[in-house]
Amino acid sequence: MITGLTHMHSLLRWVILILLIVTIIRTFQAKAGKEARYLTIVTHIMLLIGLLQWFMGNWGLKLIQSNGMGEVMKNSAQRFFAVEHALTMIIATVLITMGGVFVRKGKSSAKWLYVFALLLILSRIPWPFMADGIARGWLPGVGM
Repeated sequence: MITGLTHMHSLLRWVILILLIVTIIRTFQAKAGKEARYLTIVTHIMLLIGLLQWFMGNWGLKLIQSNGMGEVMKNSAQRFFAVEHALTMIIATVLITMGGVFVRKGKSSAKWLYVFALLLILSRIPWPFMADGIARGWLPGVGM
């Protein structure tokens, strides 16, 4: 089950990145609409999958419980998944949700929330070129 959730999580990152870029472009054109809503929905689904992985998988709560928070913080790969990735993506989800509310209210500042969310997401995705232990493939089940 965790493998399936991991694959779904990895595939949805591409959906979110594409939707986020389209939404940013549309908000700069002051034409954002349904894409902002779709982005919010997909981002919340992704967050739920990520939280399931964090609580049920080996790279979140179980890791902290078995090694202790001090040891997890000393190891860059463990820290990345147990703390950095999770917290950064929660913050990005909040920004995307706020952006969706701002789009519905017609506020132009939504675009900056989306841009900042994009920067946060890009910084904490486990890209193939990241350090050993953190790096993941471009697509699920496909080697680097």
